[in-house]
Amino acid sequence: MGDLELAEEAVQEASLVAMLSWPREGLPDNPRAWLIRTARHKALDALRRELARPGKEARAMCEQGRLGPAAEAYDELSLIVMCCHPAFDLQTRVALTLRSVCGLSTAEIAAVLLLAEPTVAKRLVRARRKIRDTGMTFALPEDWSERIPAVLAVVYLLFTEGHKASVNPQAVRGELCTTAVDLARELHRLLPDDSEGEGLLALLLLTDARRPARIAPDGSPVLLAAQNRALYDRAMIAEGERRLEAALRRGPPGPFQIQAAIAACHSVPEEAVDTDWREIAALYGELLRYDPSPVFEANRAIAVAMAEGPAAGLVVLDAVAHHPRLARWPSFHIARADLLDRLGRREESQSALRAALQLDPSPSERAFIRGRLGVP
Repeated sequence: MGDLELAEEAVQEASLVAMLSWPREGLPDNPRAWLIRTARHKALDALRRELARPGKEARAMCEQGRLGPAAEAYDELSLIVMCCHPAFDLQTRVALTLRSVCGLSTAEIAAVLLLAEPTVAKRLVRARRKIRDTGMTFALPEDWSERIPAVLAVVYLLFTEGHKASVNPQAVRGELCTTAVDLARELHRLLPDDSEGEGLLALLLLTDARRPARIAPDGSPVLLAAQNRALYDRAMIAEGERRLEAALRRGPPGPFQIQAAIAACHSVPEEAVDTDWREIAALYGELLRYDPSPVFEANRAIAVAMAEGPAAGLVVLDAVAHHPRLARWPSFHIARADLLDRLGRREESQSALRAALQLDPSPSERAFIRGRLGVP
């Protein structure tokens, strides 16, 4: 429809109709297509009602002119490209797209961006106000090269939320992981020469290949060192390696390719003891040249701890402990607690776990922390 607010209202109305009619009439053969078709009718009805308002006729004619049979079979990736509008800064584009297209909640977006939820909420409100006040429309541009960084980030963060759910009771949301992999495949099909796009696909494949081993029968997460690697999807790992090699040959290297190389270090070895932690630490060091993120530095600290001992890792971890993004990240405090515990500093370890517990961690993390603390 080219109008974000109109589209969202139409989808809400279509969803209400579905909630009332599907229990009575049964689920349609293609629920997604049914919702899109119904929402389109609702949007058209709204546009027709606006014809009575002065100055709306031209807009309604324009909107109707965009409608066609092909619109019902829209591509989710196209929606992501449309929503990653250059009128916004990168972080706002990503947040708006994750909310409006991918359906993540404000709390989930805040978790994957390591921002306070009110900060994300205010950013979304400002973006929607700008859309309304400027009459901004959404359409698929002929040249969307300037939108690629935001599109890559959206797909990556969608997978991140699926790989490690921040709010959902399930530790892993498989449907989000699968959707993100499919989007990365489609993106690579459309941009076969983009090395970072293929690097992202390699990263998701190499990471998602471990999914069958990451959840115990009782639904609790299984730490990397304890995972049954016989459950890893070796075909997916092999494809990820091929994609990574192709991306690196094409060059130039970039953050997603380096992260894919790190994922390969975790996924390829058949035994956890064969993991090359020194190589992983070196790759994180290279990654920090492209993106000096405190999260990557914290991950490098874990690799250093595995390669050189917990004391060395704790030095690196404590060097970035002051960063506000890490202060809101429960995994940082959990990792620090583990290193302190390995050093025999039990009281400090317990304090770090309690700090993590105060940050409203995911249900699976909360259960893990309580288990470590020995509290119900």
